[in-house]
Amino acid sequence: MSDAGTPVIEIAGLEKRYGDTVAVDGVTLGVTAGEVFGLLGPNGAGKTTTVEVLEGYRRADGGTVRVLGLDPGRDGRKLRPRIGVMLQDGGLYPGIRPLEAVELFASYYEDADDPARLLARVGLDDARGTLVRRLSGGQYQRLSLALALVGKPELVFLDEPTAGLDPHGRAMTWELVRELRAEHGTTVVLTTHSMDEAEQLCDRVAIVDHGRLVASGTPAELTAASGDDAIRFSSRPGLDCSALATVLQVPVSDVVETGTGRYVLRGAGSPDTLASLTAWLRDHDAAVHELTVGGDRQSLEEVFLRLTSEGLTSEGRTSEGRS
Repeated sequence: MSDAGTPVIEIAGLEKRYGDTVAVDGVTLGVTAGEVFGLLGPNGAGKTTTVEVLEGYRRADGGTVRVLGLDPGRDGRKLRPRIGVMLQDGGLYPGIRPLEAVELFASYYEDADDPARLLARVGLDDARGTLVRRLSGGQYQRLSLALALVGKPELVFLDEPTAGLDPHGRAMTWELVRELRAEHGTTVVLTTHSMDEAEQLCDRVAIVDHGRLVASGTPAELTAASGDDAIRFSSRPGLDCSALATVLQVPVSDVVETGTGRYVLRGAGSPDTLASLTAWLRDHDAAVHELTVGGDRQSLEEVFLRLTSEGLTSEGRTSEGRS
């Protein structure tokens, strides 16, 4: 294992293209040993392509990449025994059983974890003999996690690790990620669409959009009080934000439901705007449970929505050629 603080991932000016489509556009970032690092972005932002370059499955078209001191494109055979990769679609043969699958993967490593112990750790002890094709989506996700960890990796990549899991499975996965860092010094890079997951688990996060890095830092740094005049309020879920923006004469992107029944109206904390807002809520029979004006601490989801909506165009987003 690398010593804490040692660079584990070093990316400088990473570029990746698919024909005329630029999937990754000059991304520069680093990850140090023992960190839990979150890579966040909308669908098609370039985060999966970035991770695939780090794993050695795609070659960069520009810039430099080092993972555990190695070039993943040239030194894949040296790098792969030292990393673990969790995919949402593991591509396992449907007739195999979880214990058989983990034992098979364990045979690829000189010093593998104990398959039975690992299955129990991810909550699959009772399903070790069930055919893969009969596993639920959550069970399959747990099996993918076990396969990523069986080689005792120094660095593990987790792609949406809690997608499809129930609350118990989600809590178990969070606990396991914390254990990897605290007890084994494992560096974890995860992609997730869950902002609370990123806030709970990650030491630092990077937000990418349209192939570019738009923000990075600790969750606390990114969610610090903005000092703006935004109005934040709670009401019933599903209010018509577009209609409200029209009445207030602000861009549609400035009125956002950041969570269930939680709203933010950016940069518009004037008395006239506040009066118009409360009048609109009254006319739509929408009670206000909480309302604040000014630079309160933002949620990571609010930061994410603000940063990634700034790049929206009339053409809309597309995932074609991007991942």
